[in-house]
Formats: sequence, structure tokens, C-alpha cells
Amino acid sequence: MAVEQYRQYIRQLLTERAQRPSIHNNYVEYEVQTVFDTEHDHYQLLYVGWRGAKRDFGCVLHLDIKAGKIWIQHDGTEVGIANQLVERGVPKQDIILAFHEPEIRQYTDFGTSD
Repeated sequence: MAVEQYRQYIRQLLTERAQRPSIHNNYVEYEVQTVFDTEHDHYQLLYVGWRGAKRDFGCVLHLDIKAGKIWIQHDGTEVGIANQLVERGVPKQDIILAFHEPEIRQYTDFGTSD
């Protein structure tokens, strides 16, 4: 598949996830943000907000495209964005689970960094 197609899939999936309702109640208020750096192929889904009087910030998803492959740097979702990419037709060998140690990646169903 072409890298441009991978960019489109990633942007679609992160945008869909960002459109889920944000948490707002008396104690917690979060905003969900997408960050698309298409020049360097870095993509993130973040939450930013307040938990009571404490500022809270975190990364839900972080993906990069390197050498024609999708590198999942962080996945804080239950479904797993790798599975969603496969459902869209991305070959498993083009998905690197970068959050696993390089020595462990060979034992997953997904690609390695080689």
C-alpha cells in the first residue's frame, strides 16, 4: 500500500476517536486533540484538561510512518489501533508495534523493524 493511504487511515482513525464525547462533570473536564504532522509523519491523539484542581495531560495514541511502515509508538486504547488498521487492509508486516522491545516484536503477528 502507498504511504499516502496509510496517512489517510491514521488521520481517519484518530479523528473518529477524537469525536467521541469529552468527559465533563463537576470534577473532570477534558478536551481531546489530534496532532497531525504530515511533513514528518507523526500523529497523536491527546487529552488535556483538569481533574479537580490538578492539570492533566496524556497521550492516548502516537503513530509514526517510517520507511513505508506504520510505527505504533503508544496505544492506550482497548481495541488496539493495529487491529483497526488491519481491518482497513494494512498488511500486518507494515505495522510495527514499537512499544514492544525489538527482540519481542518477532513473536507478534506484526512486522519487525528490519
